[in-house]
Amino acid sequence: MADINNSRGFTSNIGAILAAAGGAVGLGNIWRFPYMLGQNGGGAFLLIYIFFVFLIGIPLMMTEFIIGRRSQSNAVGAYRKLAPNQKGWLILGILSILGGLLIYAFYSVVAGWTLNYLMLACGGKLAGKDTQAITQTFTNFTQGTWWPLASQFLFLILTGAVVTMGVQKGIEKISKILMPALFILLIAMCVRSLTLSGASQGLTFLLKPDFSKIDSHCMLAALGQSFFSLSLGMGCMVTYGSYIQKSDKLFKTSAWIAACDTFVALLAGAVIFPAVFAFGMNPASGPELVYIVLPNVFNSMPAGNLFAIIFFLLLSIAALTSTISLLEILVAFGVEELHWKRKTSSIISTLAVFIIGSICTLSFGPLKEFHLLDRTIFELFDFLTASYLMPIGALLMTIFLGWFYPKVEVKDELSNGGKLKVRAFNLYYLILRYIAPLALLIILISGIVG
Repeated sequence: MADINNSRGFTSNIGAILAAAGGAVGLGNIWRFPYMLGQNGGGAFLLIYIFFVFLIGIPLMMTEFIIGRRSQSNAVGAYRKLAPNQKGWLILGILSILGGLLIYAFYSVVAGWTLNYLMLACGGKLAGKDTQAITQTFTNFTQGTWWPLASQFLFLILTGAVVTMGVQKGIEKISKILMPALFILLIAMCVRSLTLSGASQGLTFLLKPDFSKIDSHCMLAALGQSFFSLSLGMGCMVTYGSYIQKSDKLFKTSAWIAACDTFVALLAGAVIFPAVFAFGMNPASGPELVYIVLPNVFNSMPAGNLFAIIFFLLLSIAALTSTISLLEILVAFGVEELHWKRKTSSIISTLAVFIIGSICTLSFGPLKEFHLLDRTIFELFDFLTASYLMPIGALLMTIFLGWFYPKVEVKDELSNGGKLKVRAFNLYYLILRYIAPLALLIILISGIVG
């Protein structure tokens, strides 16, 4: 255990921040956030989203980091160590592993799409096509068999190669390259989008709140998106927390990660909405916003194919940083609990995800008529994880740390053994015990009722 968490833990605070931010920043920011914002009134949704990120998101992230760093273990081993006489808490760790597996299975489908679209853009195969042709390209690809599976498998191989190299030489080193590259590409795209004629309408939509749009649906959507965007409740931050140095300040680390995550979402909005409004597209287009609407936008721009390449490159980078963290949940479990070598754990985990994920991929094509609970397999995995596994996992986690684990131990870990003054500890503990569980219950109940 000492080997994985000491000699192969994060070497620096910036490495921990970039790796964990990479786990949080992903398709949820660049693919999901813009269309959620577009469907919920723009600026009003943004304000509520930011409010929930800092009220609920940061305390929940701190909670996962505390559990991971205190135990120096993976998502299952953490509860075995922190509650050795209460075996029932192991169920919480198992839920995290199951959630990570299912999320990675369907997430890798969309990650494969981004890789395919990057290759299409690089080959100039999106350029010059009209709306109907671009829509048909998306439909033909997603409803196919071998090429979607090949794209998904290639993305899984890329992810597995990084994770196999270890925490320091793989995850941390790659994150230090990919995250700055992601910011640079986003800023470049943002500058181009904001210089388009008519872009001001999109910027107004993004930043000017229309409070008449705020209703219970908008509030709930913002709460759910803030939770989803930060990758909470799936064991990712518990696993990464076990790699964080004992000298690092968990509040500061969590705040930086949340700030990076929110900044990326804002930049993504500043890339997409000015361009969408400039060319008269629909900002509430839904999930197809990135794969159908934006290619049309790029084709309307001077040097549009170049910007299509840049955009799908940054989307692929965002997807990769997230899939790395999802695979690490499974690999750390295999290494620490099953005593596999890291390479063996990476290979077995990747193959397991591909077998399960291939069913999700084929649910758009050959298996699209196969439904469970009136959903395709892809939709079912998305629904089960977002509506049940993630909120239940996070809810039980707050109950564990807030009600069962000794308060003095929580404060000791947050204060780095009493070396730091934790001025807002009582506020954090209030959120941990009451506010966060209530918010998670609301998400859970809304998923059941919906």
